[in-house]
Amino acid sequence: MLKALARCSLFNQLRSSENRRRKKNMAEKTKILIIGGTGYIGKFIVEASAKAGHPTFVLVRESTLSDPSKSSVIDSFKNSGVTFITGDLYDHVSLVKAIKQADVVISTVGHLQLGDQGKIIAAIKEAGNVKKFYPSEFGNDVDRTHAVDPAKTAFAVKAQIRRAIEAENIPHTYVSSNCFAGYFLPTLAQSGVTAPPRDKVVILGDGNKKVVFNDEHDIGTYTIKTVDDPRTLNKVVYIKPPHNIYSFNELVSLWEKKIGTKLEKVYLSEDQVLKNIQESPVPINVVLSISHSIFVKGDQTNFEIEPSFGVEASALYPDVKYTTVDEYLNRFV
Repeated sequence: MLKALARCSLFNQLRSSENRRRKKNMAEKTKILIIGGTGYIGKFIVEASAKAGHPTFVLVRESTLSDPSKSSVIDSFKNSGVTFITGDLYDHVSLVKAIKQADVVISTVGHLQLGDQGKIIAAIKEAGNVKKFYPSEFGNDVDRTHAVDPAKTAFAVKAQIRRAIEAENIPHTYVSSNCFAGYFLPTLAQSGVTAPPRDKVVILGDGNKKVVFNDEHDIGTYTIKTVDDPRTLNKVVYIKPPHNIYSFNELVSLWEKKIGTKLEKVYLSEDQVLKNIQESPVPINVVLSISHSIFVKGDQTNFEIEPSFGVEASALYPDVKYTTVDEYLNRFV
């Protein structure tokens, strides 16, 4: 009996010691606030932050916490030890209060709120404690694009936010994650379908421009890796792992090998793509214009990354085991 009690006491001491160690490590870790954390890419950033052991804060409205459509995300965050801060992008006082609790602020707000990130910049300036700010990017490098409207205008808003950050001398990192695999690969970038094609595929342009497709979990992992890395300060971080760079023709060829079938290929000229953009309603024209930038102009790979402005994530963090396009497509065979 005494031996059992001694073992129990020792176990409790060890557990208590481990809990103290974890709390100490958490206290020493960079505190991260995510604004827009329940959105599409935001939840992957939150997940990666919590998994890496960072004290992770998510700014949420009261209505979001009680929204049934967000309940699974909210529960997942709670189970990961995420701290919710109630507030609003449009409530300056609550925004400043939230920012004062963090070292790093990551914005993952959606398309309609991109221009409103000026409010975050103003709050960061007032708070005065932020070591680094990540505006909502997570796509093409908006300073190196040949997009047409309406994508051109959306990219210009992101570029304006960059200039505002720089004008205020706010330490920053811009993440160019290129294509979300979850958007493009489940359908092979085909519109109006729910699975990759097995008979015919429509290819924008000549299909030879190189494109980058990244799993969203990996985007979250790479983003959080950069938080404490001085090599990423005031730089664009490009997520371009070598096994995720494919031309459309190469992507189709890979898919054909997996299903053992040759697809009929329909190529749309750039003139036809531009005509389709002009004639399509919102939001189809937005999607088409982004696809034009990616697949026709090759805006994700038609420039060299110079050390003066950028770094590449998979080169910085070779330890990250990322999901390759090949592996991702196996889910749909």
